Amino acid sequence: MDRSALEIIGGHGLSGHVRVSGAKNSALVIMAGMLLCPGDCHISNVPQLEDINNMVKILTALGVKIEHQGSSLKANASDIGHSQAPYELVSKLRASFFAIGPLLSRLGVAHIPLPGGCAIGARPVELHVRGLRAMGATVLIEHGVVKASVPGQRGRLQGAKIYLDCPSVGATETLMMAATLAEGKTVIDNAAQEPEVIDLANFCIAMGAKIEGAGTNTITIEGVETLHSAEWSIIPDRIEAGTFLVAGAITHSEITVGPVVPEHLTAVIAKLEAMGCKVLKEGSDALRLIPAAAYKAVDIRTLPFPGFPTDMQAQLMALMTLAEGNSIITETMFENRLQHVAELQRMGANIRAQGDTALVTGTAALSGAPVMATDLRASAALVLAGLAAQGKTTVQELRHLDRGYERLDEKLRQLGAKIERVELPLESEGQAGAARSPA
Repeated sequence: MDRSALEIIGGHGLSGHVRVSGAKNSALVIMAGMLLCPGDCHISNVPQLEDINNMVKILTALGVKIEHQGSSLKANASDIGHSQAPYELVSKLRASFFAIGPLLSRLGVAHIPLPGGCAIGARPVELHVRGLRAMGATVLIEHGVVKASVPGQRGRLQGAKIYLDCPSVGATETLMMAATLAEGKTVIDNAAQEPEVIDLANFCIAMGAKIEGAGTNTITIEGVETLHSAEWSIIPDRIEAGTFLVAGAITHSEITVGPVVPEHLTAVIAKLEAMGCKVLKEGSDALRLIPAAAYKAVDIRTLPFPGFPTDMQAQLMALMTLAEGNSIITETMFENRLQHVAELQRMGANIRAQGDTALVTGTAALSGAPVMATDLRASAALVLAGLAAQGKTTVQELRHLDRGYERLDEKLRQLGAKIERVELPLESEGQAGAARSPA
């Protein structure tokens, strides 16, 4: 068990400007995309996270030469000769599965263990597999490893028309990368429209790929023989930005958040404003959060972009616990993504959950308590609740938080939060939380 924890003394206001890091989910897939290029690639604005470090290890194991310093990452994949990613690394990081598309395109063969990550529900690779098969690959799943190869002497994938049963971000990204070097035209219908998909497409275009329609539900890729070196800067992390906006709201504090792309946060801003906040643009790439004296209940239903993001559901739930009236959350994306309910209840929240729905009845105040994070976004929600709670909150299992937020505690401390990272004594381990789920 991770013995580090965050101790938060609630009830302190925040003020100032907080800098948003590069998008984790964009950086991870773009790192996989570097496998497509036989030359040098340089990406900047890379967040400093455990997930990024694990992806560096995976790419290194595949033969990529990498220089990683701070938020800058330079890679050369000219000599990749390994088509099999190591299980012990892939099991820690779901995004590692993205390597299957580029490896299959470059080498004609790829062996990738089924991925790990947060235990927030089934995220099958069926759509990835079906799409790769449509492009002419032979794909088998044996002993927990996805083994893909392209038959024939040339070993080159073929363009295809692919319809996704649901707009899966991962499948869209995997198939788009695979199609960049395929022979002929590939059309992906019912494609995901998330900003991270657009960022990946633009990075591939910078390397010489021919891609049209990213950001719409139909993406067309005309395969090319080879790609070339490129430089790219990762987009700001819209989920981190949204988390900080909620931090301002839940502490009744006026703060500015940036850099952001405001259009990436339309659904989150709409719900915050419906609850009583004002969110104002500051220049071209920052937002100012002006809190309300009291918050009104709202309902949210998580949906693919441009709908309300599942990755912000837990954080908004924390704010809902202090709103007047009843809020209803319907989680449509992942079946195990309400595990934070029990932990918020330990802090005095009035929440009833059944299946994929939670009824949140606002209460006058939360009280500090020892709580344990069950996944990445749940950990952020517990930190937010701790900022508003009376007394001390101790958030354990920070391995989840550190996977997706770059120095969250430091950034909050710079805004004025009373938050410290501590090492728990051995006898404190396991005391937080009654209901636990593996993550």
